[in-house]
Amino acid sequence: MRRRLAGIVFLFAGLALGTLRAQAPRTTGRVCGHDMVRVGSFCIDRFEVSTVDVATGKRLSPFYPPNAKLAASVYDAWLSERNTLGTLAARALPLPELPRYQREQAFEPRAVSEAGVVPQAYMSYHVAKKSCENAHKRLCTRDEWVRACRGRRDTQFPYGSSFRAGRCNVHRALHPGYVLHASSSIGLLDPRLNLVEDGNEPLLRLTGASPACASEWSNDKIYDMVGNLDEWVEDSMFLGGFYARSTNKGCDAQISSHGESYFDYSTGARCCSNGSE
Repeated sequence: MRRRLAGIVFLFAGLALGTLRAQAPRTTGRVCGHDMVRVGSFCIDRFEVSTVDVATGKRLSPFYPPNAKLAASVYDAWLSERNTLGTLAARALPLPELPRYQREQAFEPRAVSEAGVVPQAYMSYHVAKKSCENAHKRLCTRDEWVRACRGRRDTQFPYGSSFRAGRCNVHRALHPGYVLHASSSIGLLDPRLNLVEDGNEPLLRLTGASPACASEWSNDKIYDMVGNLDEWVEDSMFLGGFYARSTNKGCDAQISSHGESYFDYSTGARCCSNGSE
């Protein structure tokens, strides 16, 4: 009798387990890193890229290109250039520190996806691509980026179908170029641009500091895909708009008129990957 009851219990348990397996969604068998969010068959960084040196892990300045030669060139040029543009008050503003190891030692940038830090600007396509590769990731394709930005509801903006001022850090009334140079089209490599404040808040926000601007996927969120910094993708364009760009196109905003070597204070990145086994 006991054997018969045990057999019945085992049979029902097997049927129940089979039902659960049948109901469970199929997966690709690949896992996203803790700093990434799964979107269908690929993974994407939860936050905009910041950078560290591959060899030492030291954080690289987000106010200079994460490339040794370019960083030194920008720093040296603006030691004098800042004295020739803008008002007397603007000229008196010092440059942000460029760490000594970035001025005197070779380094390689590695992309990091982390909350609460200044995202890395001054990135060209080539530097952005290298930074992602050094993190064992890659640049996203345009289609991947747009899909992730539109969220599981497939809307034009991370938060919905209509533009809402202030939800994402874009279309700001104040432009840092006008503050420092009385123009938005000159001095685009000035390391001070992303330090300009609107009231008591820097125009460029820390990663994840706009919680209303989040693309939702699988009970997880991807932050700042619209606004904060433009983001390079594999298709040699940058997407999403940066904080002072006058755009209300949301996830459809793109700039494709610059070459792959172009960079300025508004250009950043975000990495994708295929996940790991």
